[in-house]
Amino acid sequence: MNRDYPLEKLRNFGIIAHIDAGKTTTSERVLYYTGSQHKIGEVHEGETTTDWMEQERERGITITAAAVTCFWTKTDEEDKKDLAKKYRFNIIDTPGHIDFTVEVKRSMRVLDGAVVVFDGVAGVEPQSETNWRYADEANVPRICFINKMDRMGASFEKSYASILDRLTKKAVRMQLPIGAESDFDGVVDLLTMKAYKFDGSMGEIVSTYEIPENLVEEAKKYRAELIEKIVENDDALMTAYLDGKEPTLEQLKETLRKAVIANQIFPVYTGSALKNRGVQLVLDAVVDYLPSPIDMPPVKGINPANGEEILRTASDTEPFTALAFKLQADPFVGQLTFFRVYSGTIEAGSYIYNSTTGTKERLGRIVRLQADQREEVKKVFAGEIAAAVGLKDTKTSHTLCDENSPIILEQIKFPEPVINLRIEPKTKADQEKMGMAMKKLADEDPTFRVTTDPETSETLIAGMGELHLEIIVDRMKREFNVEANVGKPQVAYRETILQEAEAEGKYIKQTGGKGQYGHVRLRIKPLPPLDPEKKLAKNITREDHFEFINSIKGGVVPNEFIGPVEKGVREAMERGFVAGFKMVDISVELYDGSYHDVDSSEIAFKIAASMGFQEAAQRAKAVLLEPIMKVEVVTPEKFMGDVTGSLNSKRGQIEGMEERGLARAVKAKVPLSEMFGYTTVLRSMTEGRASFTMEFDHYEVVPPNVAQTIIAARK
Repeated sequence: MNRDYPLEKLRNFGIIAHIDAGKTTTSERVLYYTGSQHKIGEVHEGETTTDWMEQERERGITITAAAVTCFWTKTDEEDKKDLAKKYRFNIIDTPGHIDFTVEVKRSMRVLDGAVVVFDGVAGVEPQSETNWRYADEANVPRICFINKMDRMGASFEKSYASILDRLTKKAVRMQLPIGAESDFDGVVDLLTMKAYKFDGSMGEIVSTYEIPENLVEEAKKYRAELIEKIVENDDALMTAYLDGKEPTLEQLKETLRKAVIANQIFPVYTGSALKNRGVQLVLDAVVDYLPSPIDMPPVKGINPANGEEILRTASDTEPFTALAFKLQADPFVGQLTFFRVYSGTIEAGSYIYNSTTGTKERLGRIVRLQADQREEVKKVFAGEIAAAVGLKDTKTSHTLCDENSPIILEQIKFPEPVINLRIEPKTKADQEKMGMAMKKLADEDPTFRVTTDPETSETLIAGMGELHLEIIVDRMKREFNVEANVGKPQVAYRETILQEAEAEGKYIKQTGGKGQYGHVRLRIKPLPPLDPEKKLAKNITREDHFEFINSIKGGVVPNEFIGPVEKGVREAMERGFVAGFKMVDISVELYDGSYHDVDSSEIAFKIAASMGFQEAAQRAKAVLLEPIMKVEVVTPEKFMGDVTGSLNSKRGQIEGMEERGLARAVKAKVPLSEMFGYTTVLRSMTEGRASFTMEFDHYEVVPPNVAQTIIAARK
């Protein structure tokens, strides 16, 4: 079986944005125009294709990233039915709410490009900045789409200025809107100097015509700006342009494509997805400027046998390499494992090697997705995104590959949860089902964790925010029929130390027979942030929040006891010292000790290390840390005083204010513990007219008076 589409005709891209900027509406238009569906679904009617979960439709928000395959022929092609002119799109519609940020992060890892949607009234919003940062980390080329130009207060210029100001100076206008708010009815394409008008109901392009007179001067000015931006990326064109020769349209497009793929230019388009205006031209831009898998640099991995770097290019003839980026429980077929194929091909029914775990699994069936509809395929090729049915041991960010040429791709890093809840099943029958449901949900979502409180044996679930955990509990009830009682949300505090200290731990026990003997000397100090460039010495094991240094000379502590010492320290750090929270950012050095030929054992050294660490933590000024959130409140001007006053009363630090259309945006850093139930407070304070967003920023030492209250409550 051969591939139905050449690699250069494939585009894998995501649609990302702040909550409510119109991503899902844009995705629905894309599906409508590409012929994947005959009716346009609307978010406000709860009938969208990509938001297929019940919770998404009820709340009108996106929770999981939905993958969709569809086909597009460019608007200027005469014959829309000609298969040779069609392009295949794999699109992922991602959530905008910060609690589901994991979906954006993992989607960025497997996509080749992104369309970033902005609200024409609000411009750049907090989640736009976070998503932009994730795209920067993953080096993903982007196209910007300023949406909602038909809304009251929409301004292309203001939104465009906010992109330049808050995201990147490399953005450049590709279009100008014709009219604004209720008069918005078309766009001017600056590259071709044509104006496009759209038909009222379904937004077909009705006509290309001369640019309206009142826009001609503006269009000329911005076109010159655009051409300068483009020719800067090609020396030969630059020289010719400075000599007064204007490049041809083909040359401009070709150079712009290279610049977009190299993240040197981010083209900005505009329109209104809801009113069906401008989306087709964005799809043309995806074809013209976003990369196909061939345009992307080879994917890097390491050889599990010797740790050497390996490169794989997007080609069907290279060995099979894929990354599993998402698991989804499906009511009809069991578990779906979404994977992106970087090189090679794989057929349904064959065996697949998981190099992360070193195991083999049979790949039952392969499906291509239309959000919640599915189409079976016999074989997938390089550059494609598909879902596998029947993989039991494969988890998020595992590498799947050819057993004869193994490779491990870099894992996707996820943020740590900052909020937790106690949860208990209502009946004995719920108890068994709850364990299974939680395991499935934790496999699906790496930012959702399940732990047991060692002191009370209660089950704790942790996540990225109140909404995140609310949705998890709701899904347990609906998808797994588990009824549970839920406690109040609690902050995931941490503990750390402020200074260096030394201590010794001795565990000696004499009984009638063989005794126990373990003796260690430890030095602990605060740990600076991890520097990825720095190579570590052989005797150091280092993670983000913990470092263990073995400085034993001359075998005063035999090698077989070093592991138990590290384990003892880790267990003591899990238990915490101040109030029983996990300790982080600590470097522990084992520099001396002694042993007994007969009585020493692993358990004795583990206990000695744990005792030594507790002693050292007491001397090293152990303190509590709390998560500080980046909060942005958008409010009508007349409530500004009340809003800033309430944030100050919550130990918040106001960092700035700015205009946002007719409203004002207040930015602040506030401890998470003060923000529970803030939605209700804000609504009553502002007659329900203000809204806020928050996301985790960093951990900070808790003030002593607050710390005492927390410690007393834990006792």
